[in-house]
Amino acid sequence: MLSKEKLARINELAKKAKQSGLSEAEAKEQSKLRSEYLATFRSSMENTLTNVKVIDPLGNDVTPEKIKKIKKNRLH
Repeated sequence: MLSKEKLARINELAKKAKQSGLSEAEAKEQSKLRSEYLATFRSSMENTLTNVKVIDPLGNDVTPEKIKKIKKNRLH
């Protein structure tokens, strides 16, 4: 998870970009922070999805095979 300070800085740069624009250094910092945020988000989402078990109304496990394979590979 991204630190509160980094999230606050992302929001601060976004607000400044809308109001008055960013300097070249700030634009690079914003790009770096956004990339870091997206990598963290994607990792978290992937972890969440690989730990999901899908059950139909009859109680049968209908988790997609792709997710089952990923889960199995992580255990080994």
